[in-house]
Amino acid sequence: MIPVRLAATQVLNQLLRGQGSLSSLLGPAQMQVADQDKPLLQELCFGACRYHPQLTVFSELLLDKPLRNKDSDIQALILLGLYQLIHTRIPDHAAIGATVEVTRALKKEWASKLVNGVLRQFQRDKSSLEKTAAEQKTFRSNHPQWLEGMLSKYWPQQWSDIIQANQAHPPFCLRINTRKISRNDYLALLAELNIQASPTTFSPYGIRLENPCNPNTLPLFAEGLISVQDESAQLSADLLNLESGLRVLDACCAPGGKTGHLLELQSDLKVTALDLEERRLQRVRENLQRLNLQAEIICGDGTQPESWWSGELFDRILLDAPCSATGIIRRHPDIKILRQPDDINKLAEIQLTLLQKLWPLLKPNGVLLYATCSIMPKENTKIIEQFLALQSDAREDKIMADWGIEQTCGRQLFTSS
Repeated sequence: MIPVRLAATQVLNQLLRGQGSLSSLLGPAQMQVADQDKPLLQELCFGACRYHPQLTVFSELLLDKPLRNKDSDIQALILLGLYQLIHTRIPDHAAIGATVEVTRALKKEWASKLVNGVLRQFQRDKSSLEKTAAEQKTFRSNHPQWLEGMLSKYWPQQWSDIIQANQAHPPFCLRINTRKISRNDYLALLAELNIQASPTTFSPYGIRLENPCNPNTLPLFAEGLISVQDESAQLSADLLNLESGLRVLDACCAPGGKTGHLLELQSDLKVTALDLEERRLQRVRENLQRLNLQAEIICGDGTQPESWWSGELFDRILLDAPCSATGIIRRHPDIKILRQPDDINKLAEIQLTLLQKLWPLLKPNGVLLYATCSIMPKENTKIIEQFLALQSDAREDKIMADWGIEQTCGRQLFTSS
């Protein structure tokens, strides 16, 4: 076992170096710390990412000069120290002492005086530092400047609400298998256990818990009657107009939440669950096993169907395309660190290619549903417009729904998780 702040420093340092995502790095890091330290590790990592723009502004004000690239671990440590002083109830002396101690574990004892001095200066001059920092747009929005610029450009009426929502902790939502238990019955079951919960606004299958918890502690989770899934993700299955016995391709399926939902609604579907990475497909297998559902699981590239497709056409295709994830920053706050402005165009190219390559796999009069977790029009409306202009045999079916904002193509949802 290693100290929790050392583990957090290693995770944040790898993020700063672009060597992984929070979801890929946090799991292995949790294996290195004591059980009682795992909640703090998660808090430090998520919190430092959520407030990274602001913490970076403070760091720049406190350091005489930028640290060298090879000392990005010390930069990460300073950001973690500042996060503790600003956003946690850890006593200042304990936070500073434990953070400084990490320099020795990193074998950079020269940095102990630096880290100690920076954190103590912040402690002394917090009020004046906050006033100076507030003069910077990046600090006020707590978003990278390029991202704030895009949001204000594309969503002039909503962007300030989007910025504010991105600072919040994400809601904890469940999807109920309504073929086995009604939502009202499950809400009653939670009420008996004094678990505060309410029905989701848009999804007829969803329940929102007031407080997050380990899903394994919830009734009927192990039996597969409930799953953890954001409300917005629960909307896809009904849009496919599923019928008994259809062949369905769930492209880019991992971690399998939507795959499971499709099969819960029509258990006799012939579902092919496709994803590019074998390690991510393991989550799909685990989820389907818990739900006692079956699908054909294939590791393959959606842009190269000739390498995995059997030749039999699909009645429905769900393309939950890889995207910038700018619509789920509150659940993945490391987007503020990892995403760069040129990523949007690169991802848009992949999205259009996926649409063009998967379309020929669809039966005449079949349905292809395109979905992303992005709020960038370049990845959503503009992609569909380009595709329709190139594909003469495709037409848009307007989504008639009481959620989201109607666009020239599709709908954009902000208010759900």
